[in-house]
Amino acid sequence: MPHQTVRLNHVFQALADPTRRAVLKRLSRGPVSTLELARRFDMALPSFTQHLGVLEKFGLVKSNKSGRVRTYELAPGSLLEAEDWMTDRRKLWERRLDQLDAYLLTMKEHDDDDGE
Repeated sequence: MPHQTVRLNHVFQALADPTRRAVLKRLSRGPVSTLELARRFDMALPSFTQHLGVLEKFGLVKSNKSGRVRTYELAPGSLLEAEDWMTDRRKLWERRLDQLDAYLLTMKEHDDDDGE
């Protein structure tokens, strides 16, 4: 479990940056070269490639080099782990809210019975 926590921390760390989220959004349409990805961002190429390095290091993208061209594509495994974690949290809170709702309805019915 601790290893999974570290992986999730890294995924959320990578997703915290708007540039990296924009890169992932673009890659959701398909693989693309480094230069093509970098065109839409107003930053130096070395700075941009650092963002790609973070995404690759944390398993959100993978790259392939053919000649002088490096192409990036999504690696959905880490995103799916984060999605599973968030789904589990949502289910937990939905269950808790349902329990609170049931409790409050019981209390209301009890108050209504006392008021008669």
